[in-house]
Amino acid sequence: MKRGTKEALLDAAEELFADYGFAATSLRAITAAAQVNLAAVNYHFGSKEALIDAVFARRVEPMNQARLDALRVLQSASGDAPVPLDRLIAAFVEPALELSHDRTLGGQRFVRLLGRSLTEPAGTVHDSLRGRYEEVSEQFKPAFAHTLPELPAAELYWRMHFMVGLLAYLMAGADIMRLIASSRLSAPSHNDEMLPRLVSFIEAGMRAPVQDGNVIPGSHPVSGAQV
Repeated sequence: MKRGTKEALLDAAEELFADYGFAATSLRAITAAAQVNLAAVNYHFGSKEALIDAVFARRVEPMNQARLDALRVLQSASGDAPVPLDRLIAAFVEPALELSHDRTLGGQRFVRLLGRSLTEPAGTVHDSLRGRYEEVSEQFKPAFAHTLPELPAAELYWRMHFMVGLLAYLMAGADIMRLIASSRLSAPSHNDEMLPRLVSFIEAGMRAPVQDGNVIPGSHPVSGAQV
């Protein structure tokens, strides 16, 4: 099936941004890779900044919508009671793992793009990403707080921060897992093998006792990596 002009531009931009960065990738390079004329960018997106935003939106919005849909189902089933922690964690991490391992959705290419976004000091890129995750953050933070009422707010923020960092590591794929751990490490080949272990691991960390001196009242990690 032939791609339309808009999809061709998004695919080319995603690939080139991931490989060369946002500042170093020109619109001419993108249109050449997409085999369309330069006017097509202005017609479909209006600017390079809007194109960057659309590249992220295409992947992030469906992933985050899946997270929110799963959360609403869990909250509806739980009523006023807290959502079970393992199910809450799964609702957050599973859509991200599915995206990163789905070749038909360009998952690994998008993971490389996320990595690029964290190393390149492009304010518009960070603003675009931050805005895409606001609703997810606003919905999941109180859900975790309801499930883990014993955790001070600052400690909960840190543990969610660590959860996101671990998820980003796993999204990077089997190659980095083998590189860091051992060349003999046999990485899980499917999310069905990884997900229950990941959820169990995160749940144990979330439930770990708060140690004296670990929490500075009112402190929490600055928003950084988002997945």
